Amino acid sequence: MQDYRTLKLLDKFEKVFRSFGIDYKIMRKILQVKLTMDGRRVPTIFSQNAKKRDKETNNQYIKSLWIYVLFGLFMIPFMLMGENYLFQMSLFYGIFTFFIMTSMISDFSSVLLDIRDRNILFPKPVNKRTISTAKMIHVLIYLSFLTIALAGIPLIVGLFRHGFLFFITTVVSIILIDLFIVGLTALIYLFILRFFDGEKLKDIINYVQIVLSLGIMVGYQLLVRSFQFIDLSISLEPQWWQVFIFPMWYGSIMEVIMNGNTQLFHLLFTVFGILMPLLSIWIYVKLNPAFEQNLQKLSYHGKAKEKQPGRFSQLLLSIICRSQEEKAFFRFASSMMKNERDFKLKAYPSLGFSVVIPFILIMNTFNTDFDHLSTGKSYLTIYFSLIIIPTIMVLLKFSGKYKGAWIYRSAPIKHLKPMFSGTIKAFIFKLYLPVYLLLSVIFLVLFGVRILPDLLMVFLNACTYAVMCFMILKKSIPFSESFDQYNQNSNGAIIFGLMLFVALFAGLHYAIRLFSYGIYLYLVVAILCMGTLWKLAFNISWDKIRG
Repeated sequence: MQDYRTLKLLDKFEKVFRSFGIDYKIMRKILQVKLTMDGRRVPTIFSQNAKKRDKETNNQYIKSLWIYVLFGLFMIPFMLMGENYLFQMSLFYGIFTFFIMTSMISDFSSVLLDIRDRNILFPKPVNKRTISTAKMIHVLIYLSFLTIALAGIPLIVGLFRHGFLFFITTVVSIILIDLFIVGLTALIYLFILRFFDGEKLKDIINYVQIVLSLGIMVGYQLLVRSFQFIDLSISLEPQWWQVFIFPMWYGSIMEVIMNGNTQLFHLLFTVFGILMPLLSIWIYVKLNPAFEQNLQKLSYHGKAKEKQPGRFSQLLLSIICRSQEEKAFFRFASSMMKNERDFKLKAYPSLGFSVVIPFILIMNTFNTDFDHLSTGKSYLTIYFSLIIIPTIMVLLKFSGKYKGAWIYRSAPIKHLKPMFSGTIKAFIFKLYLPVYLLLSVIFLVLFGVRILPDLLMVFLNACTYAVMCFMILKKSIPFSESFDQYNQNSNGAIIFGLMLFVALFAGLHYAIRLFSYGIYLYLVVAILCMGTLWKLAFNISWDKIRG
């Protein structure tokens, strides 16, 4: 096996590890095996675009860091600002936290929740503290690569712009943020593992990862809105809830050190910024034996209880789907979207963003003028809920159980129309419609019943848009491809192009609203267009699809 440079650097701290009762030679060998295995793993953000033979000799994670370098370039302006360090560095650390936390959730959660160490190494004469430390160092090695890629260039710019003291303070703050994110993530999972088990545990972990993704986005908005912009000057009115926006802790550290601002608010946040990361790591180390013990619950593969569909569900299904074949594929797709964890982890955050984004746009447009809000056309921001449709339409062809797709070929399926139409209807009514109904109820409260025809219009456009996406995207049998192929063939560019249709729908809607009864004419035209597309789009033969 290759002797990695990171391990040679780690050798310099051998005495430190031994002082904590860790068998360094064993830990080093475990890390060497883990790093070798990582050469075959590709991070979520980079997908699996590499060729198979390249995966066996190169670490795809290291090769993917260029995209984080690109993201880091967008943080340079915060380094070039003046000397309002609390504002500019809070935003810098907020963006940095966003990328680190999302990467932690998507790429490193599987490492923290890995039970292979327990199954393979625990029966062997290996110190358990050595095993848990190897796991933590494994995460920190890759987190350090990610941190350098993301913040390296901005740090160099900051060094030339503000000096060495600024540079070293930022480096220490970034290290503390990394430690806090690792410790906080591990403690959240520890809490979940403590109180849940079995299949329910796996589902809850999935939902927590989704909630964390949404929390990062909402938290960043709260961070920006903590500052007031008056005549090109930036001011901050301290509020109690700002203590939970931890990027501001490190903005305060910079404010104290660079500007000598010793107000109680800044000193308190500085203490939080230093103590909380160390405290979280210390608690994790103390509770690590319980964490490793509770991880065994993840090995339980019991079957969750399935609820029988009620009469209302059966009646609704009969209205939505016309044929028995379409009903069968509707039920199958609904079950896959409900139980496929990889699908939920990739699709559900998008659903959450579709709820959050319209309100963020409204908040950024109107602060306290609710009277003007209720009479305006800001309800058209609900069209942002449509941007999730192309993303999930692409995801519908992927599955963690893709090897079972042979059943499609062996089953007596003569026509493919029920397969595709049933699957898309399942997505619309099981995933999109609940989110849209939630948004509609809130929008009705904000804007009144006058927008009811508009809400119906948007849903009709969403159904039409789903079919348009299906017609443009490459045809594949639902749930027949591995998630390893996700994002291949420039899906990102195609999805972005499809999102432009959302702007077209919103623009037409806005233009129609300039006429008194235009919305009702638009409804009639939309129903006819949707019916025509749904009738023609799914007439596809086997030789025109992949899978």
